Amino acid sequence: MKVLYITDAIVNWGGIERILVEKANYLVNNYGCDVHFITVNQGTHPIIFPLSEKVHYSDLDIRFHQQYDFRGFWRFIKKWKLERLFRERLRKYVDDIKPDVILTARVELISGILASKGKIPFVYESHSSYISDCYLSDGWFSLLKSKRLNYRVRHAEMVVALSDGDASDWKRITPNVSVIPNIVCLNKTGSYSSCENKTAIFVGRFSKQKDISSLLQIWSVVSNRYPDWQLHIYGGFGEEQNQLIEAIRRKYTNISVFPPTIDILDKYRESSLLLLTSLYEPFGLVLPEAMSCGIPVIAFDCPYGPREIIEDGVDGFIVGNRDIHQFAEKVCLLMGNQDLRVKMGRAGVKSSSRFEDKKIMPQWISLFQSLKH
Repeated sequence: MKVLYITDAIVNWGGIERILVEKANYLVNNYGCDVHFITVNQGTHPIIFPLSEKVHYSDLDIRFHQQYDFRGFWRFIKKWKLERLFRERLRKYVDDIKPDVILTARVELISGILASKGKIPFVYESHSSYISDCYLSDGWFSLLKSKRLNYRVRHAEMVVALSDGDASDWKRITPNVSVIPNIVCLNKTGSYSSCENKTAIFVGRFSKQKDISSLLQIWSVVSNRYPDWQLHIYGGFGEEQNQLIEAIRRKYTNISVFPPTIDILDKYRESSLLLLTSLYEPFGLVLPEAMSCGIPVIAFDCPYGPREIIEDGVDGFIVGNRDIHQFAEKVCLLMGNQDLRVKMGRAGVKSSSRFEDKKIMPQWISLFQSLKH
C-alpha cells in the first residue's frame, strides 16, 4: 500500500502535526506501507516531531506566505502563481510515485490536490470541525471564504471525521463520511499521577478556539476557595497569546505559563486534574492523554469531542457548555477530594486505552483497502 500525506508544515507543537507524523510512522513500522510525506511550506525549518527514516519526505517549497508580501491585485497574482506552482510540483510527484491514496488534513490545500491527483482516491481528514467557521470567522467575508473551502470537500472520495457529531455535520455536503478517532500518544510507563499535587493543568494554544479567557474566569472562582492550588498552562502560539499572557502576569500569582513540551505526559503525571474550556473540539486530544496518566478531566460539553471521550462522573466531568459557575463547582469538588481524584483518574487510565494506535490504525488500513482501485 502506497500512501501519500500532504500538509502545510510540521513546525508547530500542534496536535494535527503530531498525529500525522505518528500515523505515518505507524504505517511504515507496523504494516510495511510505502509512505510518502509532503510538506508545502516547511522551507528550512526542521520537522518538530521525529519522522521515521522509512518515510519518504519531501518539501515542495511553495511557501504560500510569500503572497502577503504584496497588496491588492499583486497579492492576488502572487497567490495565483503559487497555487499554480503547487499544482505543477504536486502533479509531478504524484505521477512519479503513483500512490494508492492521497490524504490531507488541510482544507486550504484541497483545490490543488484535486487538480493534481488524477483518478487516485483522495481522503480529507477533518481535524478542524465543519462548524469551526461559525466560531472563528472574522466577519462575513471570512465566513464566506470558510464555507467555500468546506464546500470543496464534497469532491473527496472520503471525509474522515474524529467524532460522530462532526461526521453528521459533514454529511450536509457529502454522504462519503467515516468516523475514525485520533490515535493518542498514551502513557505506557505504568506510572500514574498520585493526584496529591495541588496542581491543575491546561494544554492548548492561546487561540480563540481554546477560550482561555473562560479558563481564567473559572480559576478566579476556584482560587478564592482553594488559594493553595496552582494552574500550569502549556500553551502554543495563538492569536491571543500576547494579551492573555499579559493578563495572567498582571492578575494571577498562582498561574504559571510554560512553552509546549515533547514531555507533556510527564507534566500530566505531575498534575492532579486537567481543564479543557474549548469553544469546539473535533476530538480533544489532551483529554485521553491526561486520562492515560491517571488524572480526571473536566471539559465543557462543546461540539463535539469531549462528550464522546469523557464518561461524565466516572473518569471526569462534562459541564453544560459555557457554564462558568458549574465548571468551577466541579473543579472545586475534585480539589477538595483526593480519593475522588484517584478513583476517576484510574477509571480514565482504562477508558483511554480505546485510543491506542493498535486499535485505531486497523480502521485506516480497512479504509485504504476499500478505496484502492
